[in-house]
Amino acid sequence: MLESIYLKLAKVKGGRNLRKIISFYRKIFGEKNPGKINFKFSDKPSRLKVVQEIIEIKKFNSYLEIGTFDDELFSYIKCGRKIGVDPYSGGTHRMTSDEFFLKNSEKFDCIFIDGLHHYKQVKKDIENSISILNDKGIIFLHDCLPNSVEAQAVPRTEVHWNGDVWKAFVEVRCNPLLDCYTCYADYGIGVILKRKNRNLLNIDNKNFAKLRFVEFYNNYKTLMNLILYDELKKII
Repeated sequence: MLESIYLKLAKVKGGRNLRKIISFYRKIFGEKNPGKINFKFSDKPSRLKVVQEIIEIKKFNSYLEIGTFDDELFSYIKCGRKIGVDPYSGGTHRMTSDEFFLKNSEKFDCIFIDGLHHYKQVKKDIENSISILNDKGIIFLHDCLPNSVEAQAVPRTEVHWNGDVWKAFVEVRCNPLLDCYTCYADYGIGVILKRKNRNLLNIDNKNFAKLRFVEFYNNYKTLMNLILYDELKKII
């Protein structure tokens, strides 16, 4: 309900004033703010380092990036076959992820998802990526660790914004056939492997879109299966 109201407001007027209105509206009618988690990423590996090193460790030959934006990651990655998808800039394919997956017939060793940071779209991107992932491949999911209720709220009002990517990742954590971790690096890098889930999350929830930030705030280590990068290299 609240999200639909926000989206209607967003159509009226853009810019900083609108973000202030939405932020103020959330404070009154939105989720309660339990405080900031204070994740610190400045001394953690960047997504460039994590993705490239794992491509090299696993000897991957094909790479797909969903949401290339300014090509910061895409231009850095060295891999035999690279495809980047974005409706606005960067990459190699100017289209939405939905359009790409509908037309695509290739499979990939490594997929990095950093498109629209809305739960429903992230869920679709994950499901579509799993269907074209090679058996020993890896899916990376950016922006899994929001620091505050505003950083994960939709629509966007913050400069450093994660969206509610975390909700889609929590849902995948409940899949017994997918092994999932969140690497404490670069605003949270979700990792999805096609193998038996080694730490299955059991949540009695049929609608993950309705998860609240306070649940994340109180249980993020368990929900996200949080690990350091050195641990990730051992796990893969």
